[in-house]
Amino acid sequence: MYPKRVPSLFQVPLGTLTWRIPEATNEVFLTFDDGPTPEITQAVLDILDEYNAKATFFLIGKNVEAHPEIVQAVLDAGHSIGHHSYSHVNGWKLDRRAYIEDVERAAALVESDLFRPPYGRISPRKAKALSKKYRIIMWTILSGDFDMEISGADCVKNVVNTLKPGDIVVFHDSVKAWPRLKEALPKILQHIQAKGWQPVSLPSLWK
Repeated sequence: MYPKRVPSLFQVPLGTLTWRIPEATNEVFLTFDDGPTPEITQAVLDILDEYNAKATFFLIGKNVEAHPEIVQAVLDAGHSIGHHSYSHVNGWKLDRRAYIEDVERAAALVESDLFRPPYGRISPRKAKALSKKYRIIMWTILSGDFDMEISGADCVKNVVNTLKPGDIVVFHDSVKAWPRLKEALPKILQHIQAKGWQPVSLPSLWK
């Protein structure tokens, strides 16, 4: 099991982490992890374009090396990017030095100071060290699109039931998530439009 929405209580202990954008008044922040992925990332870009939505893509370093043309397509479409480690390492299992080396290897490939820890797992010591160079982005709402035990309709509910301006939502532009994402994303974007909100990329409100 996993929390669909991160309780505010758990957002406090590590001040080096960004869980939501409280200054947002009309904006929501859609993010996509684990790409770039052939065909799927482009399909996500097409859906976002249909709804005039912008998002942030957190890229795995080894996937960036394999598919630089997809990264360029993301940027050309007006979206922002961040890095998501080189090999999708677990911050609770890898020692500090090896973890930071893996993150830095990805950062060298992705021109961004945004970093999202894979699985959302990072220790206070690792977060403190990395926050000197990167803005560490967590999330407010987990769509659950990676969960093969639920449906696309469940993913929609996971997001829209509590979504509000300033929230950061996690999706995955991956082969595993696509069966649910392709159903859920258009409906979530329709909900956002109906509310009069705007999906924007993460740096949009930062000075």
